[in-house]
Amino acid sequence: MSDWFNVGEIVNTHGIRGEVRVISRTDFPERRYRKGMELTVFSAEQPPKPVTVSGWRKHKQFDLLTFEGFNNVNDAEPLKGGMLKIHSSKLEEDELLEGEFYYHEIIGLEVYTEADQKLGVVKEILTPGANDVWIVKPDAGGKDILIPYINEVVKTINLEEGRIVITPMEGLLDL
Repeated sequence: MSDWFNVGEIVNTHGIRGEVRVISRTDFPERRYRKGMELTVFSAEQPPKPVTVSGWRKHKQFDLLTFEGFNNVNDAEPLKGGMLKIHSSKLEEDELLEGEFYYHEIIGLEVYTEADQKLGVVKEILTPGANDVWIVKPDAGGKDILIPYINEVVKTINLEEGRIVITPMEGLLDL
């Protein structure tokens, strides 16, 4: 598991006062972008650069951020193309509701049916709309299995055992 998690991608500057346009990759923008939050900008062109949020607002589909010490467009320009990340040690302050998990906690878990048949391992999570969809790489090879994350299908998630139990809907498994 990586120690760093994506928060958002800096796609451009905005105006002349040092704001940057961010395409957010977080479910917690109000926490990640609050004043005083420490993030790190990762870029191919330069070493990781810690930044502290000094302002945040929404504009169209973007999050506009300002950082302490970045007071004009010339200061912010080198951040373009960078990925904002948060260290795993900062995730502890987030309080997830019961039944909510971070993606990195789900990816890598083994998936079983209620009949204790191992299907495979969660390798990716998609967020197409109403609910997440887990992509499971089957142990036996073949096509990936798409598991909708809904109560009717996902019965238990046990992080300590690294195990998910599902009740497959009709047609979900091509066995």
